[in-house]
Amino acid sequence: MLKNRRILLQALAAATVLPVAAFAQGSATYPSDTVRMVVPYAAGGATDIVARAVADKMTGVWSKPVVIDNKPGAGTTLAAAHVARAPGDGHTLYMTTSAHTISASIYKKLDYNPVKDFAPLTLVAKVPLVLVVRPSLNVRTLTDFIKYVKANPEKASYASPGNGTAQHLAGEMFNTAMKTKIVHVPYRGDAPAITDLMGGTVDAMFATLTVVIPHIESGKLQAIAIANGSRVEKVPTIPTFTEAGLNNFEFATWFGVFAPASVPKNLRDRISKDIQAVVLTPEMKKKLVDMGGEVVANRPEEFEAFVQTEARKWQEAVRISGAEVN
Repeated sequence: MLKNRRILLQALAAATVLPVAAFAQGSATYPSDTVRMVVPYAAGGATDIVARAVADKMTGVWSKPVVIDNKPGAGTTLAAAHVARAPGDGHTLYMTTSAHTISASIYKKLDYNPVKDFAPLTLVAKVPLVLVVRPSLNVRTLTDFIKYVKANPEKASYASPGNGTAQHLAGEMFNTAMKTKIVHVPYRGDAPAITDLMGGTVDAMFATLTVVIPHIESGKLQAIAIANGSRVEKVPTIPTFTEAGLNNFEFATWFGVFAPASVPKNLRDRISKDIQAVVLTPEMKKKLVDMGGEVVANRPEEFEAFVQTEARKWQEAVRISGAEVN
């Protein structure tokens, strides 16, 4: 009888351990297939550029392809809904921006919860926004820009990479602060927005610094002011909004990597560490700084706290500006 009981207990213990051991073995061989990094914007934009740089390095680290899956539209919510429904096996990752923490406040209805349905992995970098205008506008200072838009109410326009993005909300906050009526024109990503800005279809853009640096340097876009507490090393001649005459106007986007919320904690931690290591290499750090970014590469717990703080901040910004997306 006692012998049989011992055999039964040993069998039950084995049954409990086997799934854990099996998962540990599976985690050790991660990834077992191609990893898709979903990007909620069109190819060529700032998020796409950063995602491709990270994906290229991760392909070497993991010895499996890490491919970019561009899913633009609806202010990043189409891509986010896709990722929220994906299996939490680490083979679907999500490189997104501050728009992710804005969406809950600016959209009346979402098919997912931006906080609960995602596992934060690491915050790669933060990048301030910069107000740029088409050179044919013939304005070079914030004072001149304000004069122009006030003289052209509901005719002057600003582009953004989509409804509900930091770029969109910064424009609405500018309208609120300066009592202007600049018309918002949303696009499906940075690249088409900037193309139309340079072509003269729209007048201005509160753009992610990363994606407009080459156009500022070439003279195809005129930089007015940067929405940061201090000047940026990469473009030291661009004044801050405070220096230009508008105090406390600070807006930044950021690039962070998430997984579906169902990803196991040990796999989440491993993916995070691998991406952090890549981001902190001298080559990648230089690339991000050259793009106007501040390198972060933090732990999942730190990124999670950051996401919650961001959600509260943008909720207040939406309330003040009255911005809304139906």
